[in-house]
Amino acid sequence: MNADTKPSPGVEPGYGLSNEARNLHWLLNDLVEEVPGVHSVAVVSSDGLLLLSSDRARTAEVVPDERSGGPAGAAGESPDGPKGSAAGLATVVSGLGALTTGAAKLMDAGRVKQTMIAMDEGSLFVMSISDGSMLGVHATPDCDMNVVAYHMALFVGRAGHVLTPEIRNELRESLESQQ
Repeated sequence: MNADTKPSPGVEPGYGLSNEARNLHWLLNDLVEEVPGVHSVAVVSSDGLLLLSSDRARTAEVVPDERSGGPAGAAGESPDGPKGSAAGLATVVSGLGALTTGAAKLMDAGRVKQTMIAMDEGSLFVMSISDGSMLGVHATPDCDMNVVAYHMALFVGRAGHVLTPEIRNELRESLESQQ
């Protein structure tokens, strides 16, 4: 890292992070790479802040965008997601989480476990993590919802006990240093 605590171009994501934080990055990237139809994934804290993202725009210096010849994230767009995919997905996940939690309270329905939305041009999945954080997945409209939900549950099961306040702070600081 340089004096401004920003990772140097070409440095692998996760450099300087604890083993737990690197494992969470690995689990998140594995979810995107192994599950057909998944565009992007975000983990959002209970207070709505982005903790982890699969958004390639975060590594703009390293990953060129083949369509424009410039860095990924040029013109605010990542190669596999909507405009502003990391921030946009985090905002939607946070808002949807608040909305469904409010609905569950109004209906005396208990804790919200997961939310699935099927749209003409995409799918959105939100799953609660034990500490109040949420996992959000943006996928293709024709993805196998059962497979996506299964892999999300695996991530939640593996990541839920690791997301301590210290790890959440470390992940937030890591994202802030990349901006």
